[in-house]
Amino acid sequence: MTATRTERDSMGELEVPKNALYGAQTQRAINNFPVSGQQMPEAFIRALITVKKAAAQANMKLEALTVDRGLAIVNACDELLAMDDVLVHFPVDVFQTGSGTSTNMNANEVIAQLASRNANEKVHPNDHVNYGQSSNDVIPTTIHVSAAIALSGELIPAVESLIEVIEVKAESVAQYCKTGRTHLMDAMPVRMDQSLMAWSAQLKQQVATLRSVQPAIQTLAQGGTAVGTGINAHADFAPAFSETLKELTDIPFTPADNFFALIGSQDTAVTLSGALKSLAVTLMKIANDLRWMNSGPLAGLGEIALPALQPGSSIMPGKVNPVIPEAVAMASAQVIGNDAAITVGGQSGNFELNVMLPMIATNLLSSLSLMTNSASLIGEQAIKGFTVNQDNLEEALYRNPVLVTALNPVIGYAKAAEIAKTAYKENKPVIDVAEAMTDIPRDELVQLLDPEKLTRP
Repeated sequence: MTATRTERDSMGELEVPKNALYGAQTQRAINNFPVSGQQMPEAFIRALITVKKAAAQANMKLEALTVDRGLAIVNACDELLAMDDVLVHFPVDVFQTGSGTSTNMNANEVIAQLASRNANEKVHPNDHVNYGQSSNDVIPTTIHVSAAIALSGELIPAVESLIEVIEVKAESVAQYCKTGRTHLMDAMPVRMDQSLMAWSAQLKQQVATLRSVQPAIQTLAQGGTAVGTGINAHADFAPAFSETLKELTDIPFTPADNFFALIGSQDTAVTLSGALKSLAVTLMKIANDLRWMNSGPLAGLGEIALPALQPGSSIMPGKVNPVIPEAVAMASAQVIGNDAAITVGGQSGNFELNVMLPMIATNLLSSLSLMTNSASLIGEQAIKGFTVNQDNLEEALYRNPVLVTALNPVIGYAKAAEIAKTAYKENKPVIDVAEAMTDIPRDELVQLLDPEKLTRP
């Protein structure tokens, strides 16, 4: 049987595990919310601890906390941030009170317990760790802080690295010409580098969109307290807090012009989630292009060979599958699903408070992590190492009757269509059929139907 100690909160006494750093309010949440067994993400918890550290430092500057208590809180936060297993102290389920009050109080209790051990006076979770704050501005602030850290420090660098990998690879395969495809059907030729540079252009647009969201996600609700009025917070707390947090994270956080909007809504999280969904769509497109190009190797397109990373079948020896693109496609699908949940969450801003904050935070950080890891994975494990099957490319390329499109200006659409249909029917190279059905000399046809020339304006 687990040893316990008795803790008290405003609702009375409660038994808490003897060695737990948390107190009664956290234990009540553990008892009340046995929903998923899923804790808040570690990135969120670490951002929350950093928020508490910045709040203590700001309150010390404003002389709202004694130096002894303030430093004790700061040191307790540093101790938690140095822990590899910090989540053991934050057991509250994601699916809890919609404001995230249980997680905020979990942090307050844990920090107060550690701080009280080192201070010369009692550190109270509400009166001191939570001074000048409310769950209603702390949790929205932590959503923004955790997302901003992941966005600037992880996701954008990962996508930019992927762009670099793609562009280096594009340069190395620029000499290869392949059959273009529209509707999955043969179309005019393209060069391999043109296909890859299209991916690069898509990703650059996604990075631009993500960067455009950064100023909003770096704008904070902290200082609005319970409903946006700032009750019980020092008048200068919001700017002091943002400045302190900027020093701690090296990210330019700023206080909101209107706290009511950032507490009552999660519009910025919805916007960022939409941008992540858009990035997921781009990565899924790239993943599926790779899968198609790699298909076969005998009965598919077989244009490229992705790195062979693991056996592809438990029954068919020698089978190798495009596992990295498949993993990225699944991660992308999950991000699209996360966005649907976040969208519903964003609709749940009722009057002065959004009440789906823990779910929004969890799904947003999941999407950021999935996209960061997927971008790195598909670049390093798929694109960087694929090889081109030149023979397969050329076999399809030179027999492609659609090449006759190049003759439209010379012989007209109707005659070109007739040549294409004959080439299909007789399974002959289009150049042979065009030579037989027109008076254009073969050497001129060679020039007109040169696939590489047809890839240029």
